[in-house]
Amino acid sequence: MDQSRVAALDNLDPLRDFRQRFVLPADKVYLDGNSLGALAHEVEAATGRVLREQWGDDLIASWNSHGWIDLPLQVGEKIAPLLGAAPGQVICADSLSVNLFKVLAAALQLRPGRHRIVSAADNFPTDLYLVQGLSALLGTGACELVQVPEEAVAEALDQHTAVLLLSHVNFRSGRLLPMTELTAAARDVGAMSVWDLAHSAGVMPLALDAEGVDFAVGCGYKFLNGGPGAPGFLYAARRHHGGLSQPLTGWMGHRAPFDFSPDYAPAAGVLQFLCGTPPVLSMAALDAALEMFKGLDLAVVRAKSISLATLFLELLHQRGLSDLFTLASPAQAALRGSHLALRHPLAYGVVQAWIARGVVADFREPDILRVGFAPLYNSHADVLTAVDALQAVLRAEEHRDPRWQQRQRVT
Repeated sequence: MDQSRVAALDNLDPLRDFRQRFVLPADKVYLDGNSLGALAHEVEAATGRVLREQWGDDLIASWNSHGWIDLPLQVGEKIAPLLGAAPGQVICADSLSVNLFKVLAAALQLRPGRHRIVSAADNFPTDLYLVQGLSALLGTGACELVQVPEEAVAEALDQHTAVLLLSHVNFRSGRLLPMTELTAAARDVGAMSVWDLAHSAGVMPLALDAEGVDFAVGCGYKFLNGGPGAPGFLYAARRHHGGLSQPLTGWMGHRAPFDFSPDYAPAAGVLQFLCGTPPVLSMAALDAALEMFKGLDLAVVRAKSISLATLFLELLHQRGLSDLFTLASPAQAALRGSHLALRHPLAYGVVQAWIARGVVADFREPDILRVGFAPLYNSHADVLTAVDALQAVLRAEEHRDPRWQQRQRVT
């Protein structure tokens, strides 16, 4: 019954041909694309060319002859349509954390006389840490972090709020926050909006321009499949470009970096968010990964993500496993991102035993098992195989094995 239904779902899948574009180990079901996307064949080929034909043959001339110097803007322009952003507003550079520091500082300066940054207490920790770092640097009179529960964010906004900082999808629970409403709420009190798109870019439609978002940041290694440590990106709405100032005034953000002037003069527009020399190898990998998004309808990607998660929950219930977990994600699919969060008192051991059976998911403190769905390469058959393996783990109580209680550095 399950197999025939699953086969029918995969046969009707409009994205089914994308799977063959990825390097997927035959002995694994990979449900962790929300942490690290799988390797695409295009990326493997492109990085090989950069190594052998560009760096290997043309050496330093490649900055001009192969356009290495243009990669930050080139990659940014490929990401822009995935964000619902017109050209000239997205740049690829540095990491999400570094980019967030830049845009938070810029946003604060655009709201003189205000000092509070309101965020959810369960926001991704690096986002909170960076505000704390800014506060330590500038003093609480210039930058103060206000943490509230997600459901109380709108009510916490007032005339003292300079910035609303939120993750579009909660990294732990998978809850999808209402960007439209919260961006409008920030605008209504005169505050700037900064969104972290780490768990939404590339897996659902976004409309940053239409919704009036001020700034956004994201990473390239999750659903964009750019590889481990892939550079991040940032979005700065064009309406702010004339009054921008960001503190990491490195030479690549200068209007004429190869003039080597001793005095800084910012480049025009989003280019001023550049800082140091772009990491060509990792940026070329992300550039290649983004090729598969050309012409791709993200509404179709979103629909498949929901289909995969819905099937997972249905199979969990059919196998009598749902009572062993507490769903930490919203029950309504429209209110979730592309991963499910399941609570279990021995969640770490369950994840490790599941991995040992060939299904890769991950764990988040304190008791969350996260199951990520990457619609470009995950199939409904993957979901069936994963639930079968999970049932075997729990039935045999493999998760209680002492081997699976030893925490590794990366969970």
